[in-house]
Amino acid sequence: MSRDTARPAVVLLSGGLDSATVVAVALRDGYDVAALSFRYGQRHALEIEAATRVARHFGIRRHQVLDIDLGAFGGSALTADIPVPKDRSEDEIGGVIPITYVPARNTIFLSFALAFAEVVGARDIFIGVNALDYSGYPDCRPEFVNAFERLANVATKAAVESGGGFRVHAPLLHLRKSGIITLGLSLGVDYSLTSSCYDPSPEGEACGRCDACLLRLKGFAEVGVEDPVRYRIPGRS
Repeated sequence: MSRDTARPAVVLLSGGLDSATVVAVALRDGYDVAALSFRYGQRHALEIEAATRVARHFGIRRHQVLDIDLGAFGGSALTADIPVPKDRSEDEIGGVIPITYVPARNTIFLSFALAFAEVVGARDIFIGVNALDYSGYPDCRPEFVNAFERLANVATKAAVESGGGFRVHAPLLHLRKSGIITLGLSLGVDYSLTSSCYDPSPEGEACGRCDACLLRLKGFAEVGVEDPVRYRIPGRS
């Protein structure tokens, strides 16, 4: 099936490991991907640079980058002058919701994706949330994904006129980070293009100590493959 005849889909693309894998999954499944990324007041611009690299790598023809300012609200170490937690244990990472949680971020992102989908004629939205190897975020759970899909099918003109039909795909929801990496490598994801770190250096080096880095490094170690991104801690290139 050519992209000209493929079904359109909107994929949320942050530039991280998970969202890059989701783009590959959507393409594998025959969708014509329109990617959506956000400058939302996050600590650094590296995410958008990574998202752009990933979109180019996969030949995405439409990559929309929107500006929204969640930093105006603050309330998160990713959008305010609050230290990013470092060197947390696995139990701590999977425990209480951390300060890196951005209030309602995935709800906001999916709302924009839903609007984008209506405009481009898509009924499929992909998001890279994960309910296993994650930092305890409430908007990464199956309950959230299912609830938003129900909302999409009552809150839009497209759904009302067609009797529903929107689907929110979360293909990584029940995979460990190692499983996500294995899947992505099998689909040609170049993880050197991605950026997962919550607190990278100005030069783009990952800290190797935040929750995102620790989960990513653990996943690559379990797969037996070296993480191709640069780290600024000794012993990790």
